[in-house]
Amino acid sequence: MSNWRPSSDAGTARRRAALLSRARQHFAGQKLLEVTTPALTRYAGSDPNIDCLRVESQFSGRYFLHTSPESSMKRLLAAGYPDIYSIGPVYRDGELGHRHVPEFTMLEWYRLGFGLDEIIDDTTRLIAACLDDPGLADSVELVDYADACREFAGLDVFAATVDELAARTGGDEHLRGAVGEDRDAWLDLLMSTVVTPRFQADRLTVVRHYPASQAALARLCPGDDRVADRFEVFRGDMELANGYVELTDAVEQRRRIDADLDKRRRLGRDVNPWDRALIAALEHGLPECAGVAVGVERLHMCLENTDDIRRVMTCAFERHDD
Repeated sequence: MSNWRPSSDAGTARRRAALLSRARQHFAGQKLLEVTTPALTRYAGSDPNIDCLRVESQFSGRYFLHTSPESSMKRLLAAGYPDIYSIGPVYRDGELGHRHVPEFTMLEWYRLGFGLDEIIDDTTRLIAACLDDPGLADSVELVDYADACREFAGLDVFAATVDELAARTGGDEHLRGAVGEDRDAWLDLLMSTVVTPRFQADRLTVVRHYPASQAALARLCPGDDRVADRFEVFRGDMELANGYVELTDAVEQRRRIDADLDKRRRLGRDVNPWDRALIAALEHGLPECAGVAVGVERLHMCLENTDDIRRVMTCAFERHDD
C-alpha cells in the first residue's frame, strides 16, 4: 500500500466522539441500558437485498458477521431485559459507494410498549441530540409512503403496475432486464431516484407506513393491513434511520423468512442457515416493542456536511486493488 495516511483528521474523530457521547447521554437520560452483542454468528440474515460476509473457523466451520444486532437484542428483550441500545460495527457484503461501505457503525435501540408515533418521535429527538441541533425535532415533515409517491411521483403505489413504476423511474431496457418483474425493487428505485430527491435538505423527513410487501420485521398496521408499521427518517435524500413497531408473532416471522429465502433462490443469491434463535425467542414471547437502527457514519456525514462516507472514517475501506 502506497498511501498509508488515514482518511480523516483528528478533528473529525473528535466530532465523531462527541456525537457518540451525546447519543449515550440521551439514552442515559431515557434510562436505556447499553448492551454488547456478538458480531460473529451462526446464522445469516434472510433479507433478499442484503448479503452477509462469511468467516471460516478452523474449529466450527462457517460463521457470519452480523448485518445488524437485531436478532441478539430481541433475544435479550424476550429474556426480560429493559429498554436497550447498542453501538457497534456491522458488516454487509457488496455495499460500496459514496454512502455505503462493507463495515460501518450501527446505533440500534428498542423501546418496550412504544407505538409508531412514539418511536418516530423518539427517533427524531435522538437524531437531533446527536447532531446537537434540538430544533430539528421540532420541524419534522411527516408523510405516509403512499402520499409521498403520489405527491412526488404521481403514482398510486397500491395500483401502479410494474410497467408504470419502471416508466416513472426512467428505466432503460438494460435496467428493465436486470430488475424484471420485482415490484418491490421498482418501488425502491422510485423512492431513491424520484421521491427522496424532493425532500428538503435542511430538515428531517419521516416516511411511514411502507407497503406490507416491504414490512421486513415490522408488524402490519392494525388499521390498514396494506401497510406496515415501518418508517424511515431522511435528511434531504439521505436515509438516517429505519425503524419498526416489531413483529412479535413467531409463525408469521417464520413465514416471512421462508418467503425471503425463496426470493433469494430466485435471485441466485446464497441461501444460508436461517435464524432459529430469533424464532425461538419469539416463541418464548417477545414483548410489544419498537426498534430503530441508525447509521452513525450517516449522522456524522450530516455534521461534516459531506456526501462521502470515506471523509468521516478514520481509515476507509480498502479494496485489494487500491
